[in-house]
Amino acid sequence: MDVSRGKKWQHRETVSGDAVEAGACLAAATGLSRGRVKLAMKQGAVWLRQGKKRRRIRHAKRTVQPGQTLEIYYDEALLTATAPEAWCLKDGEHYSVWFKPAGLLTQGTLYGDHFSLERKAELHFAGVRHIHPVHRLDRETAGLVILAHGRKSAAALSSLFREGRIQKIYRAELLGEITDAGESRFVDEPIEGKEAKTEFVVEGVDPDAGTSTALVRLHTGRMHQIRRHFDMIGHPVMGDPRYGKGNKNRFGLRLAAVHLSFLCPFLQRQVAFTTEETLPDPIFRTANLSLFR
Repeated sequence: MDVSRGKKWQHRETVSGDAVEAGACLAAATGLSRGRVKLAMKQGAVWLRQGKKRRRIRHAKRTVQPGQTLEIYYDEALLTATAPEAWCLKDGEHYSVWFKPAGLLTQGTLYGDHFSLERKAELHFAGVRHIHPVHRLDRETAGLVILAHGRKSAAALSSLFREGRIQKIYRAELLGEITDAGESRFVDEPIEGKEAKTEFVVEGVDPDAGTSTALVRLHTGRMHQIRRHFDMIGHPVMGDPRYGKGNKNRFGLRLAAVHLSFLCPFLQRQVAFTTEETLPDPIFRTANLSLFR
C-alpha cells in the first residue's frame, strides 16, 4: 500500500495463517513506520474486528488471531493536532459533569478519539470508570456535558434527556438587534419535517456590534436546532461556520451550554450545574433563569 496517496485514508487487513502482533502487521501492510502506527493506536484510530464486533486497540504488541481484521483510519491532520483541554466540574458516583471547550468533539470517530471529551474523561479517571456520553454538543459549541458511569446510569440519564426532563439553557450571541428584551419568544419551525421548538429571551443588545445576546431553552432536540432556528428567523448565531450570512467572525461560534438542571434519579433531589463564573468570556456567565416565565 502506498501511504503517500493522501493524508486521510483507511485500510483493512485480515490475518491469515499464524497470529501476529497488531503494530508489526499494520506497519508491513501500510508502509507506515512503526512509530506512526503506534501513534495511530494511541490516538484511537486502530480497530480490531471479529465478525460484527469492533473495538479500538491501543497496544502495538496486541496479538491478533487468524480470522480477525485490523482496521486503521488514518488522518494525518487529526492525529497530530493538539486537543483543547476539558475539565470536570462535578465528580459523582453515577455521572460526572464536564466543561467541553469549543473545538473538542463529545465522542470520538473512526479516525480517533484523542480529540474527544469521552477519551479525556477516560484518561482523567485512569480507566477505572466506564464512560457513556448521554447527550452531545456540536464540536463548535462549548459548555456543559454529562457523562454517565455505567450502563444503568446511562439508561437512567438518557431517559431523562429523551423525555425532556433535563432543562438545558444556552447563551447565544446573535446577528442583529432584537427588540423587546426580557420577553420569552418561541421558534417552532419544523426541522427536516420533524417538530422542533426553541424558546429564547433577549438579555441585551450591543448597538456598536449590531448583535443581541439571548438565553435559549430547548424543548426538542433536533440536530443543530438552535443554530438552524435562529438562521431561519434572520438572526444567525455569530461565528457559525455553517448557517447564516453576515455573521462570520474571528472568535468562532458564539454559543454555549451554560446551565443543566434535573431531578437526579440517584439522589432523588433537584440538582443544577452552571458554567464557572471564573471563565473570562462573558458568554459563560451564570444564566438568570427568572427571565423565562
